[in-house]
Amino acid sequence: MDKLPENARLLGQAGLLPQIALALAVFKGGPLGWTALALAYAYAALIFSFLGGVWWGIGIAKPAVPRWFPLVAVLPSLIGLALWLPWMLGWTWPGPQLWVLGVLIALSPLVDRALQFAPVGWMRLRWQLSLGLGGLTILTGLIAP
Repeated sequence: MDKLPENARLLGQAGLLPQIALALAVFKGGPLGWTALALAYAYAALIFSFLGGVWWGIGIAKPAVPRWFPLVAVLPSLIGLALWLPWMLGWTWPGPQLWVLGVLIALSPLVDRALQFAPVGWMRLRWQLSLGLGGLTILTGLIAP
């Protein structure tokens, strides 16, 4: 995994396109602004939950992993749900939740490293995608109405 296949790299980078489009739609505002905001949260939470599944797979496949891996692997889904709850109860607008989610996504490659799964090609792509999606998610939270 020191060198990833080109199609994996390209498809991974293409995964940033939805969040770019949604951030632009939120910035533009108008009738689709709120929908774009909700979709930006949903997309980031979905990807964060996916990362938990990746960590679960890494933890199951490796013979020696830290004992905490199952908890860390399920946390992204639980965090995504917990951050969604204030919206559904009408307590806060989505900005703060997007900031928290963005920071967690941006820092998520640290879990890969802690699980001792850090091939060079994998980590390079993970940092690019995590900082990209995390940054876009934070930006969307900052420009939220």
